[in-house]
Amino acid sequence: MWTHLSDTPLQFAQNLFRSYLLSPELYETWQAPDCKKLKGKRDRALLALLLACGLRRHEAVDLRIEHLEQREEHWAIVDLKGKAGHVRTIPIPGWVMEELRTWLNAAGIDRGKIFRRVTKMGRILGEGMTEKAVWHIVKGSAKRIGLEKLAPHDLRRTCARLCHASGGELEQIQFLLGHVSIQTTERYLGCKQRIRSAVNDQIGIEPVVHAAPA
Repeated sequence: MWTHLSDTPLQFAQNLFRSYLLSPELYETWQAPDCKKLKGKRDRALLALLLACGLRRHEAVDLRIEHLEQREEHWAIVDLKGKAGHVRTIPIPGWVMEELRTWLNAAGIDRGKIFRRVTKMGRILGEGMTEKAVWHIVKGSAKRIGLEKLAPHDLRRTCARLCHASGGELEQIQFLLGHVSIQTTERYLGCKQRIRSAVNDQIGIEPVVHAAPA
């Protein structure tokens, strides 16, 4: 279950990995919304995108159909403008794309912003949604499965940690998240330099050590 998090960024990331990423609630978070309802379809697609693609709140609400393209036989969010105007391309996992298709088809959205307000009666309202709405969706889904103190940016950190744990290269995670500085990515991951069994101990150019004659 979720535990209280520390105040420093590094401790925050380390505790997040320990208490959240290794728990079964991780999988349940994006599946918490009711997929039989239009709002639930939207929320599942949004949560999947935040968790698997590491989007910021403002990036999610600014996301448009026109951003979705196929590159190298893989769906991606292309030329998304992020923090400080930094533009990046973000690969979309197949299962996330399926959640997006389910929402878009049910909502009848074929242009413009992907995420829209949904009324209690299950109708699309307006041409978009607010960052505050994203916050409430994340908090509501977490509360539904018994998690506390979960924020949208926690899902972004979670995405970084999951990518790293599955063998993702540091620079590829940096590209995914849109960090200008690699040091920011390292802070997300809680990276620490290892001196014992260091990365440069065995790199293939070491002199051959011959066994001493008996």
